[in-house]
Amino acid sequence: MKANAPFFLVAILLLAVACLPPLDKGLQQQYPVIAFFDSLNKGQYEQAADLYGGSYETLVSMNPELDPNDHAALWKNACEANGFQCLTVRQISFRRETDAGGYIFSVTFNAADGSLFVQQAEDGSSISEFEYRVLEGADGIWRVLDLPVYVP
Repeated sequence: MKANAPFFLVAILLLAVACLPPLDKGLQQQYPVIAFFDSLNKGQYEQAADLYGGSYETLVSMNPELDPNDHAALWKNACEANGFQCLTVRQISFRRETDAGGYIFSVTFNAADGSLFVQQAEDGSSISEFEYRVLEGADGIWRVLDLPVYVP
């Protein structure tokens, strides 16, 4: 009986793992989105810059007085002066894969008071879900490609 104990233990372990629910598609790639917005919200702009892989063109054009290569300073102005909403993620869900091998997520945010962040569109409608893309860089790190929500 003792000789069969390891076999039974492995069999039970394999059976238990097989019964676990599958991980959500893109679950690992959700973390950069959450960490990016958390860093922005906490004023940790260097960390946020490390998690961003999109274009800085808009931030540079809004801040001509700043060095275009000082990404932390661009993020600081984006969040504190330019109208970008550097909020924490409330909920995130997988939307779809991209042709480039990335992922698109639907994201909702917490407003400063803890309620659901809702943006009023020009047509009077309300928007509370926003899409964010992530893509794996050549260095193996997944990064967010889209800017935070902008409120003029």
